[in-house]
Amino acid sequence: MMDVAIIGGGPAGLSAALNLKIRNKSFVFLGGSENVTGLMKAPQIDNYLGFKGISGTELVKNFRDHAISMGVEIKKEKAYNILDMGDYFSINAGNEFYEAQSVIIATGHEKAKYFEGEKEYLGRGIGYCATCDGPLYRNKSIAIISENPEGEEEANFLSEICSEVFYIPAYQREPKLKDGIKLLKEKVTEIRGDGNKVNGLTTDKRELKVDAVFIIRDVIPVNQLIEGLELYEGSIKVDRNMASSIRGVFACGDCTGKPYQIAKAVGEGNVASMSAVKYLEK
Repeated sequence: MMDVAIIGGGPAGLSAALNLKIRNKSFVFLGGSENVTGLMKAPQIDNYLGFKGISGTELVKNFRDHAISMGVEIKKEKAYNILDMGDYFSINAGNEFYEAQSVIIATGHEKAKYFEGEKEYLGRGIGYCATCDGPLYRNKSIAIISENPEGEEEANFLSEICSEVFYIPAYQREPKLKDGIKLLKEKVTEIRGDGNKVNGLTTDKRELKVDAVFIIRDVIPVNQLIEGLELYEGSIKVDRNMASSIRGVFACGDCTGKPYQIAKAVGEGNVASMSAVKYLEK
């Protein structure tokens, strides 16, 4: 049982992890992929004090190197679901489950738009973790829509148990897929169903019959991450202590809303970690 679970590996999560390490608290830091934080897309940053003209990639590397030098372990797993167990939380990270007394959510800003049919069939053939739910569709036909290369591993896994796997990448890099996986460089326009469950999807070039669709996004929608989390204008609602509507759950960074600034994220990460420490001491 850890003291804290940190979800998200951007500036806010790294700031929280560093402070928890200094405060000698046990924590698991689920940073996810190293390349999905939006900050890395910035060619030049001039408004972060002390780092004039630095690129986003360099700044993220500095943040991570600093944290690692202090003994912070950054796990590459992504959290897919957080269960409130009453006096602790259980975090589903694909093939692994972690337990912690408190949680800090630092998942960043969700920019993706929902596909037509996605909300309607979520949990009824649509999922966000192929590793978690894929075995439910053994010997069936599935499609994976992925915003990043993380989906390739999921597709390769499912190709071993599903009769047919379609892979639809929404990124430029050429996917590395096992033989037999059908690569479709097309745009998904709709996920279809029969009113009860998913039975297909439509792209700009064809219609496919599938039994399930897995959507791999850079950021898991916060309302799907943990049940009962209060939102405000699509972001996690927090108070000045970065406390959410759920006791023991704190949030920081872009997932708490505008402004989407590095300084805000780093500061909120620090506050969230201090609030988590106070919560643990009660």
